[in-house]
Amino acid sequence: MSIRIEADIHTHTIASGHAYGTIREMMQEARDRGLKLYGHAEHSPGTPGACDPLYFLNLKVVPREIYGVELLHGCEINVLNGGRLDLKERYIRPLDYAIAGVHGVCYENEGRIRNTENLIDCMKHEKVFFVSHPDDDHTPLDYELLTEAARKYHVALEVNNSSFKKADKRLNMFDNYRTMLRLCREKEVCIFLGSDAHDPSAVGDVELAADFVEEQDFPRELILNTDAEKLKEFIGYKGRS
Repeated sequence: MSIRIEADIHTHTIASGHAYGTIREMMQEARDRGLKLYGHAEHSPGTPGACDPLYFLNLKVVPREIYGVELLHGCEINVLNGGRLDLKERYIRPLDYAIAGVHGVCYENEGRIRNTENLIDCMKHEKVFFVSHPDDDHTPLDYELLTEAARKYHVALEVNNSSFKKADKRLNMFDNYRTMLRLCREKEVCIFLGSDAHDPSAVGDVELAADFVEEQDFPRELILNTDAEKLKEFIGYKGRS
């Protein structure tokens, strides 16, 4: 793998209910892997076992730098049928960023076009800068529409390393990513490589995703998290106390 990242912003701590590291344990691994920027994106309430939304209102008590690594606060918010996010506005407001994602535990497949429309409706929210793992035909997407919307609404699409680890459970994943990356390249839509870490051992691990992206000869300048400053600029983050 020759693609190196400086930021990992799709990760989950114990607050997500089915993950196994604290913020500090995750950030210690981020430091050890040479990352400059770490973001925790806890699951929102539609995911069983996720934290109480009050969690997102109190993030101000957490230091913005731990072990020499800068910290961003995010949430992977579920896309619901009807094109709604499952986290109320008052809890989204304190976040630095949100990742919109379709998860089968709280979403019922409505077909390729309607699934895409529901996701796009969620991408219009000002805090949604990212879409997680848009790769599984159990809830199929129209990638022409998705990439056009990503360009229009200033949203980056994820190539998810965890998806590659469980590729046998992700329907048509490889073909879907090939199509998505081709269209992103044509439209100059940014992507990011996400570990989707649920344990400290996986923080910063994007090797499988990076190798696949490299095989597609994807432009490095369109990969956001190879440069921590570029990613912060993308979400308009200038630092907070």
